[in-house]
Amino acid sequence: MKTIRQHLGWKLFISYVIIIVVGVVSLAITAELHTPTAISRHMAEMVPMMGGSMGMMADLTESFTQTVNEVLLVAASLAFVAAVLVSTFVTRRIVKPVQEMKTASQRIADGRYEERVQVNGEDELAELGRSFNRMAHELAQTEERRRQLIGDVAHELRTPLSSIKSVMEGLQDGVLDSEPETFANVEREVSRLQRLVRDLEELSRAEAGQIQLEKELVNPKELVETAVARLHPQFADKQVSLETHYSPDQPTITADPAMMTQVLLNLLGNALQYTPPGGQVTVQCSVSSKQLPVNNEHYLPNTDHCLLITVTDTGIGLTAEQLPHIFERFYRVDKSRSRAGGGSGIGLTISKHLVEAHNGRLIATSPGLNQGSTFTIILPVA
Repeated sequence: MKTIRQHLGWKLFISYVIIIVVGVVSLAITAELHTPTAISRHMAEMVPMMGGSMGMMADLTESFTQTVNEVLLVAASLAFVAAVLVSTFVTRRIVKPVQEMKTASQRIADGRYEERVQVNGEDELAELGRSFNRMAHELAQTEERRRQLIGDVAHELRTPLSSIKSVMEGLQDGVLDSEPETFANVEREVSRLQRLVRDLEELSRAEAGQIQLEKELVNPKELVETAVARLHPQFADKQVSLETHYSPDQPTITADPAMMTQVLLNLLGNALQYTPPGGQVTVQCSVSSKQLPVNNEHYLPNTDHCLLITVTDTGIGLTAEQLPHIFERFYRVDKSRSRAGGGSGIGLTISKHLVEAHNGRLIATSPGLNQGSTFTIILPVA
């Protein structure tokens, strides 16, 4: 019994045998119950032709009954042999892919995420194999992202910690003087560490879907004006013009004002960072009366029209290869820039999750390098 419980092949074989036994028993019972009546009826019709011999009728009835039983016995034997042959063939076709997936899953559990199973046909087993391969692919990508995240966090922490350590050693050795500027440098590095830890905590909550939103009816123009006012001095210092445009029929949205303001600050700060002096950043609010494709596969559901907030810059732009990675953690378009000159590197990632928490989408487009880029927030109208 233990062998049967542990092997699918034996279970399939026994199921075939049970089906055959049930069929044969049903046929035998039917023959046993119906044969005498049928024979009696037909013999009654043959009595005049046989001269009315009842003894001959009894012999014929007995012989016919024995013949039926013999035929049933032979049929049951042949059916059993056929069940063995068919079950062996079918079981191999069914069990082999399952065994391959079992072996592959064990290897994946051991950390070999490159394992895949061969898929043949278009039936349910083939679909199961394709689903298994998709799962293995997602697990491999998740593991790769985990390793990359650990490496990125280690890299982000290493730079400020090394700077703080060198300053402390300089102070201990007397190489550096205990001046306010020295301590100010240490404070800046500590602030960078605090900002990174804070952003990582926020990203963790966003990816886990644990963001607490305090939604209310909001005028998008007020959100944009708030973000623009906070960053206007930085734009002026860098000599980058900042313009805003609003559609006349400005609708309201249901959103968390603080969260959406953070998204706009991240997008405007990103545009400012990658736009050279003399460039321009434009923020525009408009309404779309059609459903917009996002990443060629996702659509905003159940919305007759959507609010679009676009942030367009005349900066360094994005290539087709960079666009799919722009919302990844710590991804940097300009690898030559130091972290000290930018943010934590996860602002766009957080912004994407915040917009999606509002049942919206955040997409990025660009004509190419040195042709600027556009980030579009798509939100359902209240």
